[in-house]
Amino acid sequence: MKKRRRDRLFAQPLGNISPFQFDDQVAAVFDDMIDRSVPGYRTIIDAIGLIACQVAQPGSFCYDLGCSLGAASLSVALAQKQPSCTIIAVDNAWPMLAGFQQKLRQQKIPPPIQLICADIRDIAIQNASLVILNFTLQFVPPTDRLALLRKIHQGLLPGGALILSEKIALPEARQQSLFEALHYAFKKARGYSDLEISQKRSALENVMIPESLPVHANRLTQAGFSSCEVWFQYFNFMSLVALK
Repeated sequence: MKKRRRDRLFAQPLGNISPFQFDDQVAAVFDDMIDRSVPGYRTIIDAIGLIACQVAQPGSFCYDLGCSLGAASLSVALAQKQPSCTIIAVDNAWPMLAGFQQKLRQQKIPPPIQLICADIRDIAIQNASLVILNFTLQFVPPTDRLALLRKIHQGLLPGGALILSEKIALPEARQQSLFEALHYAFKKARGYSDLEISQKRSALENVMIPESLPVHANRLTQAGFSSCEVWFQYFNFMSLVALK
């Protein structure tokens, strides 16, 4: 397996900072980038496999929407002792899917995994026992989020689940300031410089739009989910399970 490349994309001063894109450069360092940027990311990935073992139904589909390099899909696949569901991994960035394909060639994965390059808003959801939005919804325009969640709910089988992981905003200003500082300290402790943190933040502005937990919970109710519970939170990053 190839040695993981270290993320240095924002290490040098950039005169004009372009909006963040999941292009070839990002795909090449994404594993390192997300581990050093998202508190608890690997814990979330491991737990997605455990959750899948509880909710995946034989003959159904598991959708990984915004799959990037396929970490969540691989977690689901490797956790299943018996292939029970077909995994459909969707991303609109071909460089990410190409990296995922390379990983699949390096591992023997029991259940079928179908890779689709498309906008997740255009994908039909059907016969699904599990849908994963792992740090994906925050990149969808806020005006399109409810329609996407409604489509997911409609495509889930009875008893099906949605795993939603997001960076969140805090409703109270002092807490927001504290959690931002904690996240900043987390990245500094993992080797990112002040320049890297600042420039990446500028690149993500208006591209990734976090919302508060109450906003997410209210939207899931509007979409038809009967319940949702946060199972993980580390600073301003959380993951919840919503049930149909």
